[in-house]
Amino acid sequence: MADLITVEDPDDPRLSDYTGLTDVELRRRREPAEGLFIAEGEKVIRRARDAGYAMRSMLLSAKWVDVMRDVIDEIPAPVYAVSPELAERVTGYHVHRGALASMQRKPLPPAAELLAGARKVVVMESVNDHTNIGAIFRSAAALGMDAVLLSPDCADPLYRRSVKVSMGAVFSVPYARLDTWPRGLETVREAGFTLLALTPDEKATAIDEAAPHRIDRVALMLGAEGDGLSTPALVAADEWVRIPMAHGVDSLNVGAAAAVAFYAVATGRPGL
Repeated sequence: MADLITVEDPDDPRLSDYTGLTDVELRRRREPAEGLFIAEGEKVIRRARDAGYAMRSMLLSAKWVDVMRDVIDEIPAPVYAVSPELAERVTGYHVHRGALASMQRKPLPPAAELLAGARKVVVMESVNDHTNIGAIFRSAAALGMDAVLLSPDCADPLYRRSVKVSMGAVFSVPYARLDTWPRGLETVREAGFTLLALTPDEKATAIDEAAPHRIDRVALMLGAEGDGLSTPALVAADEWVRIPMAHGVDSLNVGAAAAVAFYAVATGRPGL
């Protein structure tokens, strides 16, 4: 059973995992180095726990203690009860959901290990917006993608904003990082996957014509918002695919495009 500890000092060193959560650059450096990430909100905390992540501690406002009582009773980690005002001073923002947990990261598996048991994977290049990362993971989980591979410069799926936007789906879809880019794509091809690059380029094949749902092992490549996939990534692909557009629209936000493309990979119907 966890210890329930009331804390009234925002500088209490026991709250160090939660300090400066709005400082993106600090948290990007600190969290992977210290092997932790922050889960925010009751549903996300429960999903992280259910996915097997060990809890370091929880930070709760008083009204959330009873809501989280079953979790408190089963975790061997301290639970810090604080006022909403103190939580804001520690974290740097108003914690609307009133519940935060510091969780221990797991070692990432090698890409080859994930590919061995997968049929439909997502490959992201330079997607460094945490909101987009979270949205893509949520769609990947909902639409049955088996795994996600990230280029070295993609944003952290376990950053607080990514986790929050994904509603904890980052815990449901296994992911790994490719050590080199774009050479790491050879690992995907050697595992028997067809690399499909999603691009609005007119030379690309309409995704329904490419019929990715009929390909035995398909890897759908997504690029960053705005720039899209780099030239080396496009060159490395086996085929370019595009989502047919209407009314003069040339492209979609990468999160929306990912959802449409995942549906096409799963069912063959891109939604148009």
